[in-house]
Amino acid sequence: MTTDIAQEATGAGDRRREQRGWYFYDFACSVYSTSVLTVFLGPYLTSVAKAAADADGFVHPLGIPIRAGSVFAYAVSASVVLAVLLMPMAGAWADRTGRKKPLLAVAAYVGATATTAMFLVGGDRYLLGAFLLIVANASLSVSMVLYNAYLPQIAEPDERDAVSSRGWAFGYTSGALVLVLNLIVYSGHESFGLSESAAVRICLASAGVWWGAFTLVPLRRLRDRRIAPGGEGAVGSGWRQLVATLKDMRQHPLTMSFLLAYLVYNDGIQTVISQASIYGSEELELDQTTLIVAVLLVQVLAVAGALGMGRLARTHGAKRTILGSLGVWTVILAAGFFLPARAPLWFFALAAAIGLVLGGSQALSRSLFSHLVPRGKEAEYFSAYEMSDRGLSWLGPLVFGLAYQLTGSYRDAIISLVVFFGLGFVLLARVPVRRAVAAAGNPVPDRI
Repeated sequence: MTTDIAQEATGAGDRRREQRGWYFYDFACSVYSTSVLTVFLGPYLTSVAKAAADADGFVHPLGIPIRAGSVFAYAVSASVVLAVLLMPMAGAWADRTGRKKPLLAVAAYVGATATTAMFLVGGDRYLLGAFLLIVANASLSVSMVLYNAYLPQIAEPDERDAVSSRGWAFGYTSGALVLVLNLIVYSGHESFGLSESAAVRICLASAGVWWGAFTLVPLRRLRDRRIAPGGEGAVGSGWRQLVATLKDMRQHPLTMSFLLAYLVYNDGIQTVISQASIYGSEELELDQTTLIVAVLLVQVLAVAGALGMGRLARTHGAKRTILGSLGVWTVILAAGFFLPARAPLWFFALAAAIGLVLGGSQALSRSLFSHLVPRGKEAEYFSAYEMSDRGLSWLGPLVFGLAYQLTGSYRDAIISLVVFFGLGFVLLARVPVRRAVAAAGNPVPDRI
């Protein structure tokens, strides 16, 4: 009896150690999502593209006329297409070998290197900026397949909402910290003897350095588990593995129903995240300092929001809490459409609302899905999840870019995203999650 208790305590201690290491990958890579994707790169790459544009405001990569203001959105969509090609191979390789860490390291450091190289983007080199964005974004998506697949292995079923929410909270904490440093560099660039362009490029590159440095923590603390027998090479079987996973999911139609709902509403979330700075700078005519402060506000409130929604899920269940957040997202987009130009206070209010629902809606979606994954198939199922999270979130940016391409109005582009949240709400509401958890062969938590 005493030996059993000691072994259980040791196991719990090891699990908590892994959980703390796991949190730090959010701490490492979330800086890319905030400083690069959400704040600086959109407006900066747009300005670089405009410097290369003709008199009508178009650039011509491969002879194709594209509005300079659509380059960033199209590059985000292209990065997702590349991620779609790579993520199935990552999931298959991890499940066949049980070694997630080496691939996590490769993906993380390719992404961190591409982000650091953004320091070289300047003048009219918009194609270099678009290329580095595509590489960094795709690398992040691949790394998140492996990162998310650890969750069912390092947390018991009743812990996952809290562990997932803490991971997001760590990410938003690091995002806020680095944004404060970015604000100091950008707002005081003249006193540092820097041009505005140089300050932006330093902020971009610093995100890559941060990503690479803090990735060392999870690489030291997480451990590999061999959970599936080896087979044919993962590179050759990646897509076949994905097809097999989708066929296997046919035995779990409720899991597929959740993935479909998540695919739809998360496409809207990812598009808002990536295109918010473009909307603020180009349509609302807000300066870069205002955008940094707004996103900093999002980061600070997202920590409280992720933890707060995690607590709400304990009382009301993850599904109901997510549904409530989707209703708030719809109101946010409607308010954003009518937001007046050059009104930073109203923009800050909108940013505060986004912060309160952003982390929680994503963290609870991840933890809810972890209950729907059959044991031993974590990496391949999370590969499909990550394709819904990042790999298939190409439609929103594409719609956003096309709307601006055709109308020249970012307001028309932003209001088009409401359909993603409305349809996602309906699809998620129809999923009986308790039955879905039981059908996957997992214990059903008291609240879900």
